[in-house]
Amino acid sequence: MSETPPSRRSRLPSAPDFDALAAAAPSSADRRTEVLALIGNLVFAWSNNESLFIYVLMLLLETDEVSAAIVFGTLNTTRARLDLVERLAKAKIADPELARELDGILSRFSRQTKLRNDLNHSMYTVNQSGEITHTRLMKLEQRGGGLSFGRVREMSRERLDELARAIAEHGVLNRDIWAFLPRLEAHLEARARRGRGSAAPGPRRG
Repeated sequence: MSETPPSRRSRLPSAPDFDALAAAAPSSADRRTEVLALIGNLVFAWSNNESLFIYVLMLLLETDEVSAAIVFGTLNTTRARLDLVERLAKAKIADPELARELDGILSRFSRQTKLRNDLNHSMYTVNQSGEITHTRLMKLEQRGGGLSFGRVREMSRERLDELARAIAEHGVLNRDIWAFLPRLEAHLEARARRGRGSAAPGPRRG
């Protein structure tokens, strides 16, 4: 006769009370909609701005849109894409002011990328009323000489205001990138013309 194994305390968290959450959801719908709308708008704005770097690559690589998109997609992290833009810019942009402008655009986008990553790679905590109260980042971090997993941040009013400011900053950045692209194109075309002119053979002598 087999013995029943002794019960042990599970290390797993308790499963949510799904019925209670479903019943409470209508009362917190407005707050939840606000949070999700801000997150969605931030991801939307960030993705639109990242995609504009395809055109920066197209100009720096002196290629067509499809080829630039292939390079962009092959580099499967944002950091790799920005690194390639930075390296090509150092090789191709001779105008210091234009180079500084691109550096500024890349820096602004990189700052916004951290916030986007925090939201995209987090687990969301919901209270008994169905409100999104915290995020827990699914990432190991070095803190105080040790490793910490799952940094928790409250979804406070201050944090929602931070998201709203980030969305507005993305809107400004989007306009700035669009304004920058024609100037980059003109600079690279002028530089190419000068290069072709200097490479032309001199007059033939009899």
